[in-house]
Amino acid sequence: MSKSIIVIVILLLVGGMFGCSSYNGLVQKDENVNEQWAKVQSQYQRRADLIPNLVNTVKGAAEFERGTLTDVINARAKATSTQVNVDDLSPENIQKFQAAQDQLSGALSRLLVSVERYPDLKANQNFLELQAQLEGTENRITVARNDFNAVVNDYNQSVRTFPNAIFAGIFGFDRKGFFEASQASQNAPTVTF
Repeated sequence: MSKSIIVIVILLLVGGMFGCSSYNGLVQKDENVNEQWAKVQSQYQRRADLIPNLVNTVKGAAEFERGTLTDVINARAKATSTQVNVDDLSPENIQKFQAAQDQLSGALSRLLVSVERYPDLKANQNFLELQAQLEGTENRITVARNDFNAVVNDYNQSVRTFPNAIFAGIFGFDRKGFFEASQASQNAPTVTF
């Protein structure tokens, strides 16, 4: 009888240690996802901060179509007001966030294409610097989103594989959503002058 109690106690201790290790590993991966999400948001915020300067430079240097500028301003407002709580990175919430960002990207693209009609603006050093910063920011956003998707993939694999799946279910670790390409990105943009 005492031998069987010792075996049960040892099994419980081993199971408890494994459970603690699994839990701590899931917490670490969850925090990695949170950190990468913060980096993604930081890059989108950088873009949002550059836009007013870009719009004012364009506005000051050209008799510009008000509709295009209004679209950019409105899209920026919507993109900065659409927030996703780090505790709820569901595919649906990330898709809503991405839709607002895609709308802003589209408005910026139309703005930059329209600028081609204004040679004085293209020669303006402030505009050229802002455009280069905006392009660099778009690249940073892509890198941050790719890094986010990599840590989400690692996290989701941990949450779904046995035996971590048992502990993930017990402790409430749910799958996280990925950034996905928007439907609009499937078609190349049309540039007309």
